[in-house]
Amino acid sequence: MSGKVVAILGATGVVGTQMLQCLEERNFPVSRLVPLASARSRGKLIDFHGEKVTVQEATPEAFEGVDIVLGAAGDAQAKQLLPEAAARGAVCVDNSHAFRLDADVPLVVPEINPEDIQNHPRNIIANPNCATIIGLVPTWPLHQAAGLRRMIVSTYQAASGAGMPGLRELERETKVLADGGEVGDSDPFAYQLAYNLIPQIGGFKDDGYTSEELKMQNEGRKIMHLPDCRFNCTCVRVPIVRSHSESITCEFDRPISPDEAREVLAGAPGVKVVDDPASLAYPMPLDSSDQDLVYVGRIRRDLSAPDGVNALTFFCCGDQIRKGAATNAVQIAEYLV
Repeated sequence: MSGKVVAILGATGVVGTQMLQCLEERNFPVSRLVPLASARSRGKLIDFHGEKVTVQEATPEAFEGVDIVLGAAGDAQAKQLLPEAAARGAVCVDNSHAFRLDADVPLVVPEINPEDIQNHPRNIIANPNCATIIGLVPTWPLHQAAGLRRMIVSTYQAASGAGMPGLRELERETKVLADGGEVGDSDPFAYQLAYNLIPQIGGFKDDGYTSEELKMQNEGRKIMHLPDCRFNCTCVRVPIVRSHSESITCEFDRPISPDEAREVLAGAPGVKVVDDPASLAYPMPLDSSDQDLVYVGRIRRDLSAPDGVNALTFFCCGDQIRKGAATNAVQIAEYLV
């Protein structure tokens, strides 16, 4: 396997830093690393495989000679720079929202639709939203077994899902409150997050849903190639550091029992079944952080389903920085070497 020249756009941020670690852990064949960031990070040194690598400013010219770009920047920077990289021959795996719903850009979770990776006419492949990935990894094998018709999802998303600013704000608020102080203004959150829940992630749309909630629907349909699948999603920011959790109810075409679902999920890639109520074993974000599997448990029948409706409810957790972003991108890149 020949080595690739790999650039990371946004190499000094939370996801970019995790991408570096994932490349190392998975022994990705990197012949040369090109870490890119904003002008204020130019000249910083980062560690990669025991060597110091200098961060360069992200400019169109910086992509000359690059084979693969892992994008960990925001929408605006992705829209500006990734087409420049693609025009220079690099294949870009982008974690932003900029290209996800474009018809000629594949949106990929490798456990679900790896065949879509090779069809990238614009040299751009999109990484889905973190909550979408974590929810769909266990849902997909159940769909293969019983035919998915509908998903009702409530997410409980960690502070670090808002990047380093979100993580630092939660740490600040927690310390201030522990010391008996007042939080004051909370940024980037609309309200104090410590000791609180915020039932809003993203901006509100005309139908009352937020942009984050609509991602599960729009991205899920595209990834699974299920344009008629119905979704209802509520996204909540919770005061934990890392790993998103989701309560999911799925309605299926065919009957599937909880035991059958456990058997299906036990053999599914990217999934770890943690489901033994007798011993109080179930997924928790504390356990699912800093690794790449989606933990699934609390698998049970939906008691509210009408007679004749086949529905199951389960709870899952996954590290949104790793599998929900960095690892998923590196997995996609592995199909390009």
